[in-house]
Amino acid sequence: MDSSVYVFAEDLRGEGVERVLDRIRGYGVSGVTVGAVHHAARDVTPHGLSRLTVRHDAAHFTPPADLFAALRLKPVAGHADALDGLRDACAERGLRLHGWAVFLCNATLGTRHPDVTVRDCFGDRGAPADLCPAHPDVRAYAVALARAVARLGVESVVAEALHFSPFRPERSFVPLGPMDAYLLGLCFCDYCMSRAADLGVDAEMAREECAGIVGRVLDGDAPAQGEVTRAALTAYAGPDVVAYARARSETVTTLVSEVASAVAGEGSRLVFVDSTGAVKGYTDGLPTPGLAAHDAWQLGVDLVALGDLVPGFGVLAYARDAARVADDVGAYLRSVGKDREVRAVVRPGHPDSDSADRLAAKVRAAKAAGAAAVDFYAYGLAPHAVLDRIPAALAL
Repeated sequence: MDSSVYVFAEDLRGEGVERVLDRIRGYGVSGVTVGAVHHAARDVTPHGLSRLTVRHDAAHFTPPADLFAALRLKPVAGHADALDGLRDACAERGLRLHGWAVFLCNATLGTRHPDVTVRDCFGDRGAPADLCPAHPDVRAYAVALARAVARLGVESVVAEALHFSPFRPERSFVPLGPMDAYLLGLCFCDYCMSRAADLGVDAEMAREECAGIVGRVLDGDAPAQGEVTRAALTAYAGPDVVAYARARSETVTTLVSEVASAVAGEGSRLVFVDSTGAVKGYTDGLPTPGLAAHDAWQLGVDLVALGDLVPGFGVLAYARDAARVADDVGAYLRSVGKDREVRAVVRPGHPDSDSADRLAAKVRAAKAAGAAAVDFYAYGLAPHAVLDRIPAALAL
């Protein structure tokens, strides 16, 4: 079974390429998925040179001038030498190399260019990290970034955050229900509204409905309860809002299509990672009931449409329960097509896997459900004792 371990550039710099790859080869996996472009974060890193690693919005390579010279948005400089020699070192050990890139989550670019970020129904741009996939400058940046990562000589470009982002305030002392939060997270920038209008949607009416509903909750009305579904959203916010939400899939589908073509043009292939699984289960490994494939539309992801355009998909199977992992993988395959590569991404330790047996059960479940590969997230975040569970899980 195909498999890889996700690795951060800081892991390679801190522990050394040779040491990290030797450990990873010892886990019995067939590849490495390296973070070529990542977003800002502050992580506990149990075996890093620093036990608390501060990551920045950065591309860990020298951006090709021919791709970005004419663009307004350019990659933020990271550790330009972090991946030096990595391709050859992987080849020497028989490991496949995949390039992982976070596309539209970048607070540095969003702070420098606030007009390219999402704008909510009140006209606020309160999410500097969330670049809007409808904005032409963002789309041009995403395509160029994909080409740049492909040129690193990777077997695939693993694309994270290549869609709309979920609403995630750091603090809210107003009890927003899931549907209220969803409405507040919709982007009503000029480009999003224009695209929706071109599809026959009354975008201004949708914006007014969202502002009215959320405004009343902020003023003290009771929030809506229950999960976000199209039926519930129709009853709560009306058909114009649902039509506006549906229109977002055209924005994402066309962007992903452009990125997939760009990657193929550089001799690589795209693996699209939908973040819905993380939205549902990242914190505790106890995802909300709806399957990720069924709720991906909330981020503008139309898996059926993308199944005709993208060769590979990453399923963030962040769940403690093996049966849930199988259900999520199966739902993705039914959506994108049985001929597409689906890779289940699992966490070998906390908070999803409290034992080697639980990890093994989830790997078996993913394989039985039709996953072509299982990837493990992530080398630098898990203790060595937890990573040592991987060989037994793959051997079954």
